[in-house]
Amino acid sequence: MPVPAGPTNPAPLPLERAPLHEHVRAFILEGLVAGRWEPGDRIVERRVAVELGTSQAPVREALRELEAMELVTSSPNKGARVQELTVEQLRDVYVVRAALERRAVMLAAPRLAGNTAALEEHLLAMRRAAVEGDVDGQALHGVAFHRAIVHACGNPVLIRHWDGLGVEVWTRLSLRWLRTELHDNAEDHEEIAEGLLRGDTHLGRLMERHVMDYAREPKGS
Repeated sequence: MPVPAGPTNPAPLPLERAPLHEHVRAFILEGLVAGRWEPGDRIVERRVAVELGTSQAPVREALRELEAMELVTSSPNKGARVQELTVEQLRDVYVVRAALERRAVMLAAPRLAGNTAALEEHLLAMRRAAVEGDVDGQALHGVAFHRAIVHACGNPVLIRHWDGLGVEVWTRLSLRWLRTELHDNAEDHEEIAEGLLRGDTHLGRLMERHVMDYAREPKGS
């Protein structure tokens, strides 16, 4: 049985094209972002399996992957619980992300020079979302902007590690749980797109600083 899609996300791939546990993982992730499960809440394998019409095995595998992402914790006889998210934990993730994206943007630069149309589309969408007050839309298109650069780097190992960080989920959860600040306009992203067009030699450092800016302390902390 296909996993129901979230209200703002496209429908998942047919089951024959992706392992079942990936659909279960996507379902749980969307539940975390949407507030179905809050920090400290227990995620009951049996209930998720019944809701999705599957066995508990793919649910268990999905939860193991989420534990590796440090989004849930599990203990014997107590099951899985949603991990408390801290600024320090977020910063650790973004240190790794910043290093990966610094290298990715330098590798992608020759491939994207003079051809940043896809990035411009995301910039336009971010501006539109900002005008409409759509915070989730800004976050989604901001991550898509970065994903387009990373996936243009041509290094499958780097791409796989970046995808494994769950950048979109971390971004949305940090906004919701930690009240981190969203880049509420596209100006900082425009600087990166312009750097790619110019072939800026300092682009890697610019990207690293830009990414780490997402992990700054929330206001009032």
